[in-house]
Amino acid sequence: MTSHVDARPVTIITGGGRGIGRAIAERLAADGHDLLLTYRERAGDVEAVASGCRDAGARVEILQFDLADLDAAAEVVPEAVRRFGRVTGLVNNAGITGLIGPFLDGSIEESELVFRINVLAPMVLCRSAIAHMATDRGGQGGAIVNISSGAATHGAANTYIPYAASKAALNTMSMGLAKEFGPVGVRVNTVSPGTTRTEIHAAAGRPNAPDERAGNIPMRRPGEPHEIAGAVAYLLSPDASYTSGADILVTGGK
Repeated sequence: MTSHVDARPVTIITGGGRGIGRAIAERLAADGHDLLLTYRERAGDVEAVASGCRDAGARVEILQFDLADLDAAAEVVPEAVRRFGRVTGLVNNAGITGLIGPFLDGSIEESELVFRINVLAPMVLCRSAIAHMATDRGGQGGAIVNISSGAATHGAANTYIPYAASKAALNTMSMGLAKEFGPVGVRVNTVSPGTTRTEIHAAAGRPNAPDERAGNIPMRRPGEPHEIAGAVAYLLSPDASYTSGADILVTGGK
């Protein structure tokens, strides 16, 4: 007999301690998910998110690792299975932009790190998740949401071309995975935020970037993290049972 706890979705969220990851965690907890939240630093932030999600009725586990360490990334899904017994969802949210500025001002070393964190780490996590979820391997199916970017469609000239390229690669990977693993019960989609009010801009050296860009956005404002979380929640819900290979643009019309 399946218990109430066993019937709850179990979702991994990378970078679940702040920004869009925090908003996704709070929304999914409210929607009845149990969660594994990963983080690299600032343990206090992720502990605060976990506490709030537990207050909403979710079971929450926390795991610290560095996305740049691909061996560590390979252990995230198995660790979640050890703690929860299964995984039904994965949200590849964590990522970096690299420094904001002209293409020639950047270094190939920084671009390599952007691709390692934004493409290779999600690829490793998707491999592990699909191996666990796929019905032809004894799994019960599941859903993956990769957080991309509106920059993937316009190239982000003069801003962060390597970041845009990494997100375009993520989109292509997601499309291929959706086609290859749809027959064995795994849905794969992307959500592409536009400029959103998070700390990622400060980390890239432009803390005021969301407001600076507002005039070029049809809705004349940056997005808020909870607006991205709503799209992710839909893709992980039964309402999206026939949605795979899709990319939801949450870009204010841009």
